[in-house]
Amino acid sequence: MKNLVIIPTYNEIENIEAIIRKVFSLSVVFDILIVDDGSPDKTGDKVKELQILFINRLFLEERKGKMGLGTAYIHGFKWALSRDYDLIYEMDADFSHNPLDLEKLYFACIREGNDVAIGSRYINGVNVVNWPIGRVLMSYGAGIYVRFLTGMPIMDPTGGFICYSKEVLNTIPLDQIRFVGYAFQIEMKFNAYLYKFKIKEVPIIFTDRTLGQSKMSTKIFQEAVFGVIMMKIWSLFKSFRR
Repeated sequence: MKNLVIIPTYNEIENIEAIIRKVFSLSVVFDILIVDDGSPDKTGDKVKELQILFINRLFLEERKGKMGLGTAYIHGFKWALSRDYDLIYEMDADFSHNPLDLEKLYFACIREGNDVAIGSRYINGVNVVNWPIGRVLMSYGAGIYVRFLTGMPIMDPTGGFICYSKEVLNTIPLDQIRFVGYAFQIEMKFNAYLYKFKIKEVPIIFTDRTLGQSKMSTKIFQEAVFGVIMMKIWSLFKSFRR
């Protein structure tokens, strides 16, 4: 079983070495692909240094300039599929997603037969640390909004800590994914739901970053709000057979 963790980066020099070493310390074997968008702080150069230590396990794809989270993951998904990885994971570089929880996602797919495993902040109450109450309410409210419009029974549709089987990523038309921020995460889950893949939410504790700067912006939030409406409309005119 080949596992690949995709970590998009932009100015994550303070976190990148620690997150890579932590993932490689786990009992389950994961490879890592860093997709770096030309970080001015030389995140990519640090990854190149570490590649000498982790030969054939740590990979780097460098892109010119900040192109968005969604396009970074699509780039990583295609890279993974071309190398026949079985399970492909999304994870942030800033330790807001605990690397230890990668094993929870792995076992949710391997032992329980799920096609998608979502690290969920809201499946067992609200498990978010170091966020202001306003951001918690915005995030939780977004989940209610998404469930109402799409019908997806997913408590954390905007979350970005996920495992997809290669069957899911081979089925979803990746070149037709339109969004790049939180709406990207919703769009991917919505497609998996409409294609009737088996989805499981796994409880995690989300801890806001302590080093580096958040990439959250008003534009990203607006994309999610209005993007959900567009997704629902588009879905009415598409076939989701596999």
